[in-house]
Amino acid sequence: MFQVVFLKNLRFTNGYILLSIVFISCALLICVNLFTIKILSANRAYINGESHYSKGQKDASRHLIHYVFTQDDHKWRLFQEELKVPQSARIARETLVKFGDSEIARKALVTGRNHPEDLDDIIWLFENFKQVSFLSKAINEWEEGDELIVKLSEIGKEINTKINSKVLSRTDQIKFLEEIGSISDKLTINERNFSNIISDGTRKIKNSLIITNIIFTLIIVCSVSFYYSIMVKRLLASKKEAEAKNENLILVNHELDRFVYSASHDLRSPITSLKGLIEITQLEDDIVQIKEYLGLMYQSLVRQDQFISDIIDYSKNKRKQIIIEPVSLKEIFDEEISQLMHIENANRIIFKQDILADQIQSDRLRLKIIISNLLSNAIKYADTSKEEMIISINTYNQDDLTKIEITDNGIGIKNEFKEHIFEMYFGTNKNKGSGLGLYIVKEAVENIRGNISLISESNIGSTFTLTIPNNYGI
Repeated sequence: MFQVVFLKNLRFTNGYILLSIVFISCALLICVNLFTIKILSANRAYINGESHYSKGQKDASRHLIHYVFTQDDHKWRLFQEELKVPQSARIARETLVKFGDSEIARKALVTGRNHPEDLDDIIWLFENFKQVSFLSKAINEWEEGDELIVKLSEIGKEINTKINSKVLSRTDQIKFLEEIGSISDKLTINERNFSNIISDGTRKIKNSLIITNIIFTLIIVCSVSFYYSIMVKRLLASKKEAEAKNENLILVNHELDRFVYSASHDLRSPITSLKGLIEITQLEDDIVQIKEYLGLMYQSLVRQDQFISDIIDYSKNKRKQIIIEPVSLKEIFDEEISQLMHIENANRIIFKQDILADQIQSDRLRLKIIISNLLSNAIKYADTSKEEMIISINTYNQDDLTKIEITDNGIGIKNEFKEHIFEMYFGTNKNKGSGLGLYIVKEAVENIRGNISLISESNIGSTFTLTIPNNYGI
C-alpha cells in the first residue's frame, strides 16, 4: 500500500516538474521573443536615424559647396539647417553618455529627424547595450563621425567669415572644396560602417532567436510527449504553427534583404553616374557638350527622385494605419494629374474622365498612391509615335463595389512580362521606373481590401481595373 502511494506521489511529482518545465519554457520563450523583437526594432530605428544623419550631412555639404561658389545667403541658411540633423545626433549621444535619458536627449533625437515613437527604443538600447560589442563599435563610429561634423561646421564658419569680409579668393574656394570633399568621404565611410555594424548585430540576434526557438520547442515537446499524449498533439500543432511563422519571418527577411540590397544599389547608381558626368564635364570646354552632360545629370537626378518617392510610398503603405473616410475620386484624379504634368510628354496627352462613381468610403492615402502610380506609368509608357496619346479614366458602381479603369493607348506590355508586372523591382524599362511602383500599387490595393487586374496588348495599350469595396468594412 505504501509503495503504491509512493509511486503515485512520485509520478505526480515528476509530472508536476515536467509541467513546470513546460510553463517556464513557454514563459522564457515569449520573453526572449519579445526582448529580441524590441532589440530588432531599436536596431531598425538606429539604421533609420543613420539615414537621416547621412542625408543631413550630405545636403549640408552640398549647400556649403554652393555657398562657396555662389555666396548666396540662402545656401548658407540651408547649410546650417541641414547640419542641425547630425549636430543634434551628437548632442543626443553626448547627453546619453553623461546623463542618460533626459528631455535634452529626446529633443535632440527629434531634431535629428528620428520618429518620436522610436525614441524609447533608441534610448533603451543605448543605455542597456552600449558596452555590448556591436553597439559599442557602432557608437565609436558615431563619435568619429560627430568629430568630422564639428570640423565641417568650423569650415562653414570660416567660409562665412571670409565671404562676409569679402576676402574669399579662388584659391580659398578650391581649398575649401577639397576639405569639404575629404570630410564628406570620411563621413561616408563612418556612416557605412555604422550601418554595417548594426546590420551584422541584427543578423546575429535573428540567428540566436531561431536557435533559442528551436531549443525551447524541443524541451516543450519532449517534456510533454513523455507523459501526456493529448498535450503532444496540441504541442505538435503549436510547433507547426511556430514553424510556419518562422518560415514567414524568413520570407520577410529575404524580401527585406532584397529590398535593402536593391535600394542601396539603385540609390548609389545615380550618384556614381553623376560623379562620372561631373568629372567629364570638368574637362569639357564645349558649351553644347556641357549642356548635354547637364541634361544627363538632370535625368539621373529625376530617376533618383522617383526612386526615393517610391520608397516613401512603400514606407507609408507599410507603416501608416488605415484611415477610412469619405473620399472624392474626381478630386484625387484632378490633383494627381496636375502633379504629374512635369513628366516628359505629359502635356501632349489627352485625359478623358468619365466619373460615374465619385464618393467612396476608403483610405485616401492609399488611393492617392495607387492612382498616382497608375497614371504615372501610363504617362511614362505613352506611345509618342501615335497621333493622339490618350488616357481614359472611368469609374462606376457595380453592386457594393466601385470599379476604377485607367486605359491608355501606349506601348502596352508584352505577354511574357504580364505575370511578373506586380513583383518587386520588376520593370520592363529601368530607365523609366524603379520597378517598385506596381508592387506598391498591389500592396496598397490589398490593404484596402480590393483587387487589381490588367489587360494589355503590345503597341495597342493597357487597361488597369481596380475593384474596391464602397465601404471598407464589407
